[in-house]
Amino acid sequence: MPHTASRYLAEGPRVGIRHFTYADGAEFTARVRESKDLHHPWLFPPATPEAYTAYAGLLIQDPTKAGFLVCAKDDGAIAGFININNIVEGAFRNGALGYGAFAHAAGRGLMREGLDLVVGHAFGPMRLHRLEINVQPGNAASIALAQSCGFRLEGFSPKMIYIDGDWRDHQRWALTAEMRTPQSR
Repeated sequence: MPHTASRYLAEGPRVGIRHFTYADGAEFTARVRESKDLHHPWLFPPATPEAYTAYAGLLIQDPTKAGFLVCAKDDGAIAGFININNIVEGAFRNGALGYGAFAHAAGRGLMREGLDLVVGHAFGPMRLHRLEINVQPGNAASIALAQSCGFRLEGFSPKMIYIDGDWRDHQRWALTAEMRTPQSR
């Protein structure tokens, strides 16, 4: 039987990760609209085709960003997304993670598996050394995801990011390649 290459950059038991494409717009924006209550007030991903095209374009074309879709392996459905922003190479080799689950996949462990795959890809082929996650203190689900993947709390930044009409406080979580344990891979 001939070998067929996977469509995923990395795979776990239930999910695979792949880059964004422009063709994902219809499914992605439908999932965003279905997940509005889950995301508010933490996150505002693109909900229209035009907004998606602009958003995906940055993730596809800007070398300081990398976007990953977390997809269920059984049917290929997009379960969520994980982006690495502000990628700095050279001596720093750092990136800032942002992520969101979609309502149909929330609470099923798919994002945990997907985040582990993205971290492995970031510390492997991307050759990053450090990843950071900035989370609003009241976002318990996002904090739990960061903790479950081995990120440590490093600090608190008042009025750090402008979200939903105001400057929001954030906790800073980080993980380095050396901190990643064999059981978290």
